[in-house]
This record gives sequence, structure tokens and C-alpha cells, in this order.
Amino acid sequence: ILYPNPGFPIYESVIRFSGATPVPIELAEARDFAFSAEAVLDRITERTRLIILNSPANPTGGVTPKAEIDALAAGLERFPHVAILSDEIYSRLLFDGEAHTTLLAYGHLRERTILLDGWSKTYAMTGWRLGYSVWPQAWVDTAERLSINCHSCVNASAQFAGIAALEGPQDAVETMRAAFERRRTLIAGRLNALPGVRCRTPAGAFYAFPNIEGTGRDARAMQDGMLEEIGVAAIAGTSFGAHGEGFLRFSCANSAANIDRAIDRMAAWLAA
Repeated sequence: ILYPNPGFPIYESVIRFSGATPVPIELAEARDFAFSAEAVLDRITERTRLIILNSPANPTGGVTPKAEIDALAAGLERFPHVAILSDEIYSRLLFDGEAHTTLLAYGHLRERTILLDGWSKTYAMTGWRLGYSVWPQAWVDTAERLSINCHSCVNASAQFAGIAALEGPQDAVETMRAAFERRRTLIAGRLNALPGVRCRTPAGAFYAFPNIEGTGRDARAMQDGMLEEIGVAAIAGTSFGAHGEGFLRFSCANSAANIDRAIDRMAAWLAA
């Protein structure tokens, strides 16, 4: 199973739990953490059964351009034995006028594509643990059996809350997206002003993923030092896979004032 690295850590752990072999797709800083269709296609073998994709992405905030997704979709015609799992949970959190490209838009892939989405990001309902998936018709019975034996069902109150979110006013979604875009610009700019730090401007989601190699610290040491010495919480890039070394993940799900306060503390700490 091919999966993005750095990426949501559950991808790799569930692959291993299932008994399959995880094969990382490196998301490089030089490409703004977008995947390369050519690189993904080159990694496919006769043993490949699934490709996991995530755009916009956690932890990098990277967004893969439509042209690259078009190229991957075209190339996958040569590999009819390979299914696709497209995690599109951040599909409505895009910046700079970017438009989301869903894998379900490619008709020749519809019968081997699983789409994942939910309420956690778009509607800030993380604690409700409510999501959904779209499956090829031929696989629905299997997915249903898995769900019944794994979690039975979503509790009724969460289902009603999800309905209310879908059927209610949608202006709050755009208000939140715009706030994340402003914070994204703020945090990327301030991180880039720190000594030894550089940060690509995220195109989606609500994370920043700066390169901290210039500080002389590895990701875990930087994470622990910031938390223990200055009370600033970030996550080592290695928590998201081996290709996350040299990076930290910051969340923009906080106020601009707190982001400024955190970067002020980092600046003083790095200068000490």
C-alpha cells in the first residue's frame, strides 16, 4: 500500500496492523509537499493494491495541483488492479482561490476509488467523531460488515448534529476558512523571520510545516525543548513519518494573538 509521508500517522499504522507492507510516497518541501504523479506511478508493482492520497494534506498544508492529479488519474489506467483511497477531509479549507479536485471526478476510477470526508474540519466538529465514506457499489457490503463489527454505528445525537450542520447556514464555513487563511499568512511570515527556520506557505488545511534544520536541532529535540522551556506546543515532523525529520507541525487553530505570542517566545529562545 502506497501512502503519503509525511502524512497522517494512522495511514502507516493501520497498513501495518492489516498485515500489508507500507510503501511511502515522499512529499518533498521543494514541491510544496504536493505528490508527483510520475513518482507515484513509478512505485506501483504487481503487488500494489491501494494508494492513499490526501490533499489538502495533514501535516504539511500541501495541495496537489489539478494537473498532477490529472496525470495520476490517466496513468492509473495502466494499473487496473490498484484501488485509491482519497482522504478529502480538508476539501473546503483551501486558500488563495484554490479549487478542490476530487478523485471521484474521474469516471474511469469511480469503481475503484474510496473517498473519505467528514464534519471534523469543515464544521469544527472534531469531538463528535463523525465522518463518512463513498465506496464503489461492489465493495459496499464488505465496508458495511467492517463498520458493524468495528464501531456498530454513529450515536444518534451526533447524527442529528451532522444533519443540522449540512442543512443549516453555511456562512460560518467561509468565515472559518478565511480566518485560517489570515492565520496561515501570519504564522508562515513570522516563522520565516526566525533564524534557522524556513516555511513554505500552506495552500490548504490549517497547518504550517516549517523546516527547522538550520537551527541545528532535530525535530524531536526542537519539539521537546519548545514545550518544556518556553511552553510552546508543536509536533515533531517524525511523528508523521521518517520523511518528516527536520520539520515541525504547527496548528493555525488558535488565535492570531496566541500565534504571535508563541513565535515571540520562539524568537527569544532561538536567540539565547
